[in-house]
Amino acid sequence: MAAIRFQNLETFLETVCEIKPKKMPNIKIFGGTSHPELAHNVAARLGLELGKVVSKKFSNQETCVEIGESVRGEDVYIIQSGCGEVNDMLMELLIMINACKIASSCRVTAVIPCFPYARQDKKDKSRAPISAKLVANMLSVSGADHIITMDLHASQIQGFFDIPVDNLYAEPAVLKWIRENIPEWKNSCIVSPDAGGAKRVTSIADRLNVDFALIHKERRKANEVASMTLVGDVRDRVAILVDDMADTCGTVCLAAQKLHEAGATKIYAVCTHGILSGPALSRINNSLFEAVVVTNTIPQESNMKQTSKLQAIDISMMLAEAIRRTHNGESVSYLFSNVPL
Repeated sequence: MAAIRFQNLETFLETVCEIKPKKMPNIKIFGGTSHPELAHNVAARLGLELGKVVSKKFSNQETCVEIGESVRGEDVYIIQSGCGEVNDMLMELLIMINACKIASSCRVTAVIPCFPYARQDKKDKSRAPISAKLVANMLSVSGADHIITMDLHASQIQGFFDIPVDNLYAEPAVLKWIRENIPEWKNSCIVSPDAGGAKRVTSIADRLNVDFALIHKERRKANEVASMTLVGDVRDRVAILVDDMADTCGTVCLAAQKLHEAGATKIYAVCTHGILSGPALSRINNSLFEAVVVTNTIPQESNMKQTSKLQAIDISMMLAEAIRRTHNGESVSYLFSNVPL
């Protein structure tokens, strides 16, 4: 076999190892109006430009979406979070999916960091709707072939779909933040503000090798708590409340007060989706928390200006890696326990 000569080591590495990054072919990423910054960060992480799309409203408030470039034969990803004007954002997403589907795209994936209507996932009283199932049907009928989301309020929502759903977890990013930002984390106790989050809390506690506790609460009605009982010991420890979403923050602020009374030295709250509606920000300002940490599945810039206690974890790298792996036909299970570099 004839020997191949290379001018230098760099030429050898480029030729043999193919270390130069290659642009991913046949992929288009579009961002809705719910969270433009996250869409830009995801596209930049992948070395791609966001696709051209114009979204506007007619005078009668109907949503109009125009896709500004060809998607024929392309693998399309549409990033839209369920936040702000939730109904408008959902309708915009459905229209974008349908527009790409009927424009002959190869596959359409809806990337929904915060899934809308996720809390309406069961028939818990007479004549109650299962709205999460309705949203799942709407996404499927509009033409979505695949869903990527993060920290669903209930895992069974994946079963509402007849198409593949990848439910990513913020847990690896949360663990990284705890280790880097709480010096006394080895003397901490991970606390669930309700019994439903026990599985999430035990998983984090096991990986940090610390104890866990939970708070049993009774509600008078939605967003109103009647009483709380702490199960576990937090005395002389750092208490870290972990939940999937923070809405009005009534529950977590009451839980912080309960933990303070039980002897916790410092109290943190870590939530995936910072909805922070109604009196949430004023409650955080007046709370006993050292910090309230959320991810940027929902825009937090304006909220962070109103309270110094609020911090945000960027999860754009996790969504970008999920898109890259999905496009290349690779497994995404690596992301369940690791944060991509």
